[in-house]
Amino acid sequence: MEEAMYGYFKSIIDQDRASVVICNLDHEIIYMNPAAVKNYAKRGGSALVGQNLLNCHNQASGEKIQKVVDWFSLSADNNLVYTYHNEKQNKDVYMVALRDGEGRLMGYYEKHEYRNRETMEKNDI
Repeated sequence: MEEAMYGYFKSIIDQDRASVVICNLDHEIIYMNPAAVKNYAKRGGSALVGQNLLNCHNQASGEKIQKVVDWFSLSADNNLVYTYHNEKQNKDVYMVALRDGEGRLMGYYEKHEYRNRETMEKNDI
């Protein structure tokens, strides 16, 4: 059953048009969905899996990331932080805590929410 559930959850993330980069508590990139691989192709794409996320950021950004992870660690209720708005892509970006079934922090990911109106026709199949 757990393996089947993993497949469902992986499929949900893989179909998302927004980049999803999942990290463990050591800031190691453990998964990138296809949108993230494409979005970060100039920085290495799928070769970034296994690398430290902090190596992709300047020191100030790395300190902010660690500050958020530390806040996530304080309480199982601390799970979402708005980090910035990207004007060029018209999106809001958040850091989201990932917790196990007991509520223990096990990692985090960055969530992108685009503000652009959908251009796809409704029910265009």
